[in-house]
Order: sequence, then C-alpha cells, then structure tokens
Amino acid sequence: MVAIIDYGVGNLFSLNSSLKAIGIPSIVTGKRDEILSADRLILPGVGAFGDAAEKLFDTGLGELIISEAGKGKPLLGICLGMQLLFDKSYEFGEYKGLGLIPGEVVPMRGVIPDDLKIPHIGWNSLIVKNENGLFTMTDQGRFVYFVHSFYAECDDRYISASAEYGCELTAAVSNKNVFGCQFHPEKSGDFGLEILRRFCSKEQET
Repeated sequence: MVAIIDYGVGNLFSLNSSLKAIGIPSIVTGKRDEILSADRLILPGVGAFGDAAEKLFDTGLGELIISEAGKGKPLLGICLGMQLLFDKSYEFGEYKGLGLIPGEVVPMRGVIPDDLKIPHIGWNSLIVKNENGLFTMTDQGRFVYFVHSFYAECDDRYISASAEYGCELTAAVSNKNVFGCQFHPEKSGDFGLEILRRFCSKEQET
C-alpha cells in the first residue's frame, strides 16, 4: 500500500487516481497509523515552500516522514514535495526542509536568461544523469510536465535527471530510498505513469 500524504497541499486525488489506473493500491491520508503501516510514501505538493513546511511540522508529519525514511521506507517527493526533501528553501524567506537530501531550493530568476518566462510551465525533455531505479539511460529525451519557479541546487551525485531551460535545472533526485521529481508524473502521460510504477515496484525496496 502506498500512502499519499495529506497535509493540506497538493493534487492528492489526481495522483491517487493515477496509481489506481496502474493497479497500485493507495490511500490519501494524514493519519499516523496509516502512514506507519504503508509500504511506501509519496509526498506531493503545490504552492509555497514556507506554508507547506509549516503545515508538515505543525502536524507532526514532518518528523514522521523523516523517521520512516530513516528506517529505509521508500519515499517519493513530487514538485513542491521534492523541494521539501532538501535542507532549506529561499522562497520568499528562508525555511527549513526535511533534510533528507543535502542541498537547497533557490529562485530561477537571475539564473536563467531574462527572456525566459517564470514559472517554467509545460513539457520539457529529461537529461538522465544517473540510473537509480526510477530512470535508465534509455529514458534520455523523454518529455515530462513541469510547473515551478524555484529549483533545487545540490551535489551532482544526488541528481538523477535535469532539464534544459536556459541552463540545466534539477528535474529529479535520489538519495538511497528517497526520490524526488520536480515534474508531475501524474500529468506526464504514459512515461509519468511508468515512473510511478517503477517507484512502486518491488525492486525499489531497500
């Protein structure tokens, strides 16, 4: 069973529908016992980092996610959920993240060329950097759907894939049993569903 963590932020039910469409049992929940009993966790999210982090830690879900990931339970962060995996974000201030992947979330503005629109919205192709179970080198150039104005800066060893948008921006990350996608797999067609399927496969257990 996959627990999609409900902390008041994210496209929870479209993600739940995508999992069910590929035959993966899942539940949308913010209940501690259901999260503890789940085999895998997905942390979705849209909106501002600071608000989302506050909700996670105020409800105790932040500490629970850190604990479960620390025990080796597979965790996938999506969009803002991926950004929350990092140490901190500088989105309209400085905010603490979950600290499961070393690095920080910073603005695109001042990094990408001025003539490119922010947020980065729409389909873009992946540049696969590392094969980590969610990606293979044969996935080079596959298109996925993005919506974001901030991106993660981290050591190259954690970057599974990037996307070109005036410069290379982090598109996916991994650190042992912790995975993240800046893009939305649930909005990325058949390939996005394949990413979810790979995360939920037995081979991902650590």
